[in-house]
Amino acid sequence: MGQGRLGHDAGVRTAQLRRDGFADVYDDWYADVSDVEATVAAVAALASGRPVLELGVGTGRLAIPLAGRGLDVVGIDASAAMIEVLSAKDGGRAVRTVVADMADLPVENGHFGVVFAAFNTFFNLTDGAARARCARRVHEVLAPGGAFLIEGFVPPADGLTDGGISVRNLTTERVVLSVSRHDPDSQIIEGQHVDITAEGIVMRPWALHYRTPAQLDELLSAEGFGLESRSADWTGAPFEPGADTHVSIYRRID
Repeated sequence: MGQGRLGHDAGVRTAQLRRDGFADVYDDWYADVSDVEATVAAVAALASGRPVLELGVGTGRLAIPLAGRGLDVVGIDASAAMIEVLSAKDGGRAVRTVVADMADLPVENGHFGVVFAAFNTFFNLTDGAARARCARRVHEVLAPGGAFLIEGFVPPADGLTDGGISVRNLTTERVVLSVSRHDPDSQIIEGQHVDITAEGIVMRPWALHYRTPAQLDELLSAEGFGLESRSADWTGAPFEPGADTHVSIYRRID
C-alpha cells in the first residue's frame, strides 16, 4: 500500500514539473494550436447553461472565453504556475481553479453538465491506472446524462516515427530544439524542448501516452460511458478514415 502511494505521488510531481515547465511560454507557443472559437462554441452548446469542468486548464485559453459566456467554469491543473498565469489574465478570476491531479478530481460529485479534455490533454495521463481513475471520477462528478468530451490525435495506420531531433525555433537570440522518442509497444512519446539562450538552457519535458479512438471507447465503456458521437474536429466535420484528429462525445450512463 505504501509503495503504491509513493508511486502515485511521484506521478503527480512529474505531471506538475512537466506542466510548470511550459507556464512561461504556453501562450506564445500554443495559443493557436487548435480552434478556440469552435471549441468554446461546442462545449457551451453541450453544457446548456450547466457547470463545466476543464481537465488540464493550463493558462485558460478555453476556460476564460467559456466563463465569458456566463458559464460556471472550473479548471483543474497540476501546475500552480499555469494557474497563476490564468488568474492574472483579464477574465481569469471568473474561472474557479483547482491545483490537483486530474486523475483524482477533488470537486463536487454530480455537479457538471460537461467535462472536457482538449488537445491531447487526456493523453498526459501516462499511466493506465490513472486514466481509469480519471474516467471513473469524471463519471462521478458529471450530472446524470452529462457529457465527457475528449479531443485527441489519431495515430496513423502506418505508425508514428521513432522520434528524433528538430528545430522548433531559431533566431539570433534563441534556439529551441525538440527532442523526442517513441515506444510503439507502450504507445508512449517522451520529449524535451531544449530552450537555449545566452542566459542559459531551460529544459521543458513532456510526455504523451496516446490511445486510439477504439482504445478510448473501451476504457470509457468500462467506466460507465457510451459513445454518443465522434467528429473530426470541434466544428462537427465528419470523422472519416485517415482523419488526423477526433473529438469524441461520451455520455454518462446511469
